[in-house]
Amino acid sequence: MIIELKKSVLFADASLLLIAFIWGATFVLVQNAIAFLEPFSFNGVRFSIAAILLGSWLLVFERKQLKHFNKKLIISGIIIGIFLFIGYAFQTLGLLFTSSSKAGFITGLSVVLVPLFSFFLLKIKPGRNAIIGVSIATCGLYLLTMTDSVSLNIGDGYVFICAIGFAMHIILTGKYSSKFPSLLLTVVQILTVAVLSIVFAYLTEDWKQAVRPEVILQGKVLSALIITSVFATALAFFAQTSFQKYTTPTRVALIFATEPVFAAGTAYIWAHERLSYSAIIGCILIFAGMIFAELPRKKKKLSMKEEHNEAV
Repeated sequence: MIIELKKSVLFADASLLLIAFIWGATFVLVQNAIAFLEPFSFNGVRFSIAAILLGSWLLVFERKQLKHFNKKLIISGIIIGIFLFIGYAFQTLGLLFTSSSKAGFITGLSVVLVPLFSFFLLKIKPGRNAIIGVSIATCGLYLLTMTDSVSLNIGDGYVFICAIGFAMHIILTGKYSSKFPSLLLTVVQILTVAVLSIVFAYLTEDWKQAVRPEVILQGKVLSALIITSVFATALAFFAQTSFQKYTTPTRVALIFATEPVFAAGTAYIWAHERLSYSAIIGCILIFAGMIFAELPRKKKKLSMKEEHNEAV
């Protein structure tokens, strides 16, 4: 039983690492697309397509999950979706006032916020290896993303709210994913982000661009929408909701801290952006922090219950 549980944990961590790779790999695609379609409008279309895909799959192949559709599930999905939207919205807002490198570092601070929030909200105390791993990964994030400019501005404050949003999304996904069917819960949260993105696009952007064929069918926009809707949204958040029940929020945050590493790597390959020596060291430290947190602790003989807690 314990061996099977540990295999589930390893498979969950590997799946979450793949999600981080997908998010990092699509960063360049999104940057190119929002040059033609504004961010809220882009996310409105992206999350709407993802909601339609997942909803269709639910109705055709997983209709039995609908019997679990109730008020508690709807509220839980909406709450998760609101925090996910906050992450995307305030990151976008912050990028209007601060550099992408500082935004990347501050967003990555969710790796620190998750164990703190988990302790205060869920009473989950991170282990020693997790604390050390988080510290190493945070140093790596600094070296990877920060420039010589360290002065703070209002944009940095907005991005810090974004980090809080992503941290709370990780924590709440872990809390609710074991209580409700994964696909049904994912559909509700993705639909919530889609609706909120559309509302903010209507209020703050030229939303009509999103329904103009010459914009939507523009090569960079269309390819980015297809890839991000299917892989970086529908499949990624369904996988996160499905697998996060097998691991801890702190480990999820550490795994997701590799996203800027993959973003830097793909930017180097596809956009020919150069990596400084400090950025390369930062990438190594992030992976080192994640691996260190995964190392088994030296411990005395544990009971079955304690071994289960250690595994998850």
